[in-house]
Amino acid sequence: MAERMLRIKDVAARFGITEEELYYYGPHKAKLEPALARRLCGAQRGRQVLVTATTPTPAGEGKTTMAIGLSMALNRLGVKSIVTLREPSLGPVFGMKGGATGGGAAQVLPADEIDLHFTGDIHAVTAANNLLAAMIDNHIHQGNRLGIDTRRIAWRRVIDMNDRALREIVIGLGGRQNGFAREDVFTISVASEVMAVLCLAEDFPDLKERLARMVVGYTLKGKPVTAADLKAVGSMALLLKDAIKPNLVQTSEGTPAIIHGGPFANIAHGTNSIQAIRLAQALSEITVTEAGFASELGGEKFMDFVSRTGKFNVDAVVLVTTLRALKYHGSAGKNDLTEKNLEALVRGFDNLDKHIENMQAFGVPLIVAVNYFPNNDAEELQLTLRHVLDRDVTGLVGDPYNKGGEGCLDLARAVTEATRSGAKVKPIYEPEWSIVKKIETIAATMYGAARINYTRQARKDIESLTELGYDGLHVIVAKTPNSLSDDPKALGRPRNFAIDVDRVFLSAGAGFVVAVCGEIMLMPGLPREPAAESIDIDEAGNIRGLF
Repeated sequence: MAERMLRIKDVAARFGITEEELYYYGPHKAKLEPALARRLCGAQRGRQVLVTATTPTPAGEGKTTMAIGLSMALNRLGVKSIVTLREPSLGPVFGMKGGATGGGAAQVLPADEIDLHFTGDIHAVTAANNLLAAMIDNHIHQGNRLGIDTRRIAWRRVIDMNDRALREIVIGLGGRQNGFAREDVFTISVASEVMAVLCLAEDFPDLKERLARMVVGYTLKGKPVTAADLKAVGSMALLLKDAIKPNLVQTSEGTPAIIHGGPFANIAHGTNSIQAIRLAQALSEITVTEAGFASELGGEKFMDFVSRTGKFNVDAVVLVTTLRALKYHGSAGKNDLTEKNLEALVRGFDNLDKHIENMQAFGVPLIVAVNYFPNNDAEELQLTLRHVLDRDVTGLVGDPYNKGGEGCLDLARAVTEATRSGAKVKPIYEPEWSIVKKIETIAATMYGAARINYTRQARKDIESLTELGYDGLHVIVAKTPNSLSDDPKALGRPRNFAIDVDRVFLSAGAGFVVAVCGEIMLMPGLPREPAAESIDIDEAGNIRGLF
């Protein structure tokens, strides 16, 4: 890959970034210094494109690949564009998904370094999170001056790896010198509120303010205890001093890519940092941003939460799908997705239609991009495009994997035109609504749920958060990405189903409450055959199985 890459200073210079505004991590990676944001403060912002997708399948839809290809195609047309993406988590890389840097002729480089430790941002989040956890237990061990109720500690430890054995544990065993024994929980690092705070912070002072507001537990009288109460903010901010700076790399055609932060969209808000988006908007004419999973998860959260928090508009949406994904949702077998099957394809249109409706609900132009594979049948492609057109939506075929930017030129032309409409995002809820109304609006509008079932714990959580004054925050729903419902086995477009809200917890620093639905896990487990089994490196440094 090294021979295909430009030096990062040259990539930066083409978009007006000076060497003094770069902090180098070798010749091909750099962090963007705060001086760049200060210089660009007040600059006119370019247009914003969101790339989302239909419901994920084991075959993969290529959403990241399409986002990269689109940005490269825009540059080929003379439209300055930067793509902004999330940082890959080691959990999925070594678990079920493998690498997350695009593919074929549409990748971000150096792919191996981005997929692995990159610039250490996720490790810094892990350290800051676990420092706070250690300070909580130490505070209690040293006398518990704040009167923390050990039964209501809300802060969880994290690790950036899929490890189901850490989901429910007991800590503090071995006598008084080891603290006090209690139940504890690990989640994956990208689900930490510290990650959300990092991605939502405007700048370093805002980061510290958000860290200070994070609620770690409650006193015996039910009063929230914050990171500020534990005097942990300064040390946590120190650990995050470099992580807060966005990372600049390049695509396989030398297009700038800003990759920063990595919250999952099924258990968090699912988008790279607001700082990354703001910088890209100030440096380019069209920013292309990928949001995690499908329209009802990353797409909804980007429209309802991220764009409002960042105070920017979304000028157009690209909805990515594939023939094999549609046939999978039309009940074709996993091993038969490359075979021509018009009946399964047509049945799968139900899933596509729901995602089209989801994005149309926000009132901005929508384009459906069918990600091309060499074994695609021409009749199936035409049938899909006609179906999309019948819904008054532009549909195009893109081939970023095989042709890079050249394979997305038609899509880039359509996107350029769509972003000029002047349409503004119309959120589907208002933050001042009750928590219950926000949950039910998201579930009905985005998932198609007929009813909501709340456990006793969820109702108690909502009542408590409302009494404490947190009911005016946004709602982030944590649910399976594998279905529009909260049942991962319900393919296509489920109807007349209920969403089960198991519990609701607070992320005060991030500015939202999380409604946990169904059997979603905040700490994933490894599959029967994890990707880690096929990943290797030889003595010459050649990597196998990562991409």
